[in-house]
Amino acid sequence: MFPQARPTTWQPEPVEVARTTVDDAVEVLSGLRITALTGAGISTDSGIPDYRGPDSPPRSPMTYQQFVGDEEFRRHYWARNHVGWQHVDRTAPNAGHRALVRLEEQDILAGIITQNVDLLHEDAGSRTVIDLHGRYDRVICLNCGRVISRTHLAERLTALNPGFLESVGDVADIEIAPDADAVIESTAHFKPAPCEFCGGVLKPEIVYFGENVPRERVERAFALVDSAGALLVAGSSLTVMSGLRFVRHAAETGKPVVIVNRGITRGDKYATVKIDAGTSDVLEELVRRLPPPA
Repeated sequence: MFPQARPTTWQPEPVEVARTTVDDAVEVLSGLRITALTGAGISTDSGIPDYRGPDSPPRSPMTYQQFVGDEEFRRHYWARNHVGWQHVDRTAPNAGHRALVRLEEQDILAGIITQNVDLLHEDAGSRTVIDLHGRYDRVICLNCGRVISRTHLAERLTALNPGFLESVGDVADIEIAPDADAVIESTAHFKPAPCEFCGGVLKPEIVYFGENVPRERVERAFALVDSAGALLVAGSSLTVMSGLRFVRHAAETGKPVVIVNRGITRGDKYATVKIDAGTSDVLEELVRRLPPPA
């Protein structure tokens, strides 16, 4: 069984990395095919906040145990998600996402493993993407396993809760978390929707803390790391093991690891190059300067 993704007690500690510039990254990555591992930091320029960036407010991501074990918690979650998912649904890819598309088109990038659920890599045009933690636009029944679209569920929730969206105001004025959870408090009268096929509990098709990433998905991700000559981390603090394990694996198998992220990451001690910066500008620079692999 692969390790569960769960909240971590890791606290940031500075690690000295000798190579810290884009010049260093270009030197290390030139001539190699690259696999990218992306996190919430690559989507901040699209207006989706991250969990652990230097300017992020403290957040406590929901656990799988909370969701399945507490009916009141699920009601509160679905009320907030009913507002927040619309924000994610209308966001657009940014320059960082588009830069990875161009690297793939030039055969420099083998593919992307993303910890994000926002589908912005696919929207930008990336072809090889492993959505490690699932995707925000689908919902699964925990009883019968049926999968429905989030759009369809939105129609049902709106019918069950007339006037709710209007009562909370414009979604543009509400704080949204990276998992499409809107920060609103008045949810006491919200009615969640059961599965229309069996009456079971519906859950976003997203891997929560305390829940296993499906084995087949993890195996495909390891294979994608193995298929390339280097690993590029873009916009992830690597706080949870679900992403860090790929950095460890790359380092243990002798592949250079380049990390681009604002602030300290849990993977810095494995980094060949660590660039403390936003992802969009750095990735665009790599597109301009990296030659195709030999």
